[in-house]
Amino acid sequence: MAFFAVIFLSVVGGILAGDHFHSYMVGFSLATIAVGCCYWLSFRHTKYPQLALLLLISGFAVKLGITVFGVMWSLERELITSPFVFALSYLFFSLVATYGYFKYREFWNKRMDAVKAKLQTT
Repeated sequence: MAFFAVIFLSVVGGILAGDHFHSYMVGFSLATIAVGCCYWLSFRHTKYPQLALLLLISGFAVKLGITVFGVMWSLERELITSPFVFALSYLFFSLVATYGYFKYREFWNKRMDAVKAKLQTT
């Protein structure tokens, strides 16, 4: 149900932002790239739990850096025609991408647990 709500809101947002579609797409792409890199870096499996805080901080720094660089690059090329549409798009897709990555991780963890349980019983 949540998947269909996200798809519906994304399509409606794209239609409503028709005049500023470039701003909408820049917000979408920057949010998904920034959250993806942050997620990839922050939740790495490591043998040393002491590195967890360092990985979280570096993930945040990478997300901030990608966002700042992307906004500067988009403004230089005049892709952001409406800062309001860009900000709403970035906020919405940051939340959606975060939700998606956590659901993906939960799916794979359940799958790995099922495989481990199956291997232990045989």
